[in-house]
Amino acid sequence: MTTRRRARSPRGSGEILAEEIIEAAGELLVENGDDTAMSIRAVANRVGVTPPSIYLHFADKEALLDAVCARYFERLDDEMAAASAGVDDPFEQALNQGMAYVRFAVANPVLYRVAFGKPTSEGHPSKVDEVLAASAYTRFVGTVTALADDGMFDRAEVADIVLEFWATAHGIASLMLAKPGLPWGGDFARAESMLTAMCLGRAALGTGEGVGRTAVGDRLRSLRERAN
Repeated sequence: MTTRRRARSPRGSGEILAEEIIEAAGELLVENGDDTAMSIRAVANRVGVTPPSIYLHFADKEALLDAVCARYFERLDDEMAAASAGVDDPFEQALNQGMAYVRFAVANPVLYRVAFGKPTSEGHPSKVDEVLAASAYTRFVGTVTALADDGMFDRAEVADIVLEFWATAHGIASLMLAKPGLPWGGDFARAESMLTAMCLGRAALGTGEGVGRTAVGDRLRSLRERAN
């Protein structure tokens, strides 16, 4: 186990220490594959401070885990933003954002499992919940709203469709982590086809008469032309 020799912190450097604690806890999580070895004492040893110094910033191990996972999902937001940057077509934006979500989860399996393995009670959101609400969820809302403006979805269903799209991306990511040996195809081709099917299938089920039908037909023709 790596132990850092840490000089005495100057006055006012509490935020720096908190960042070092989060970084060290994240390292322990990744190195060990789960949170069993990430004790407060182990984190303190890694940073080079005493356990009481950790408790000045985090109430307990669960609070520290929440902070580590929240920082991880802040990076996910950057990935989703980059994936949709410069893309004008909201349908392509949706697929790119969904695939960025899946790729990021698969690239960071330990933190992803830990983040979603800790249920939170209604009315008491975790830091992870707050970060997701302000980042990934907000991006999905914006993209699905743009699709509704294009006629693919009924605007009244935006919130429901966002949840369904997110659930699809999360389910794909979780299955890829649990069963990496399945035929996912080069460059996650199977994952992308699943997200595409979800979007087009949901549009075809629009509650309004004819909502999304024309848009789906146009999109299918475009996809077939691209494949050929």
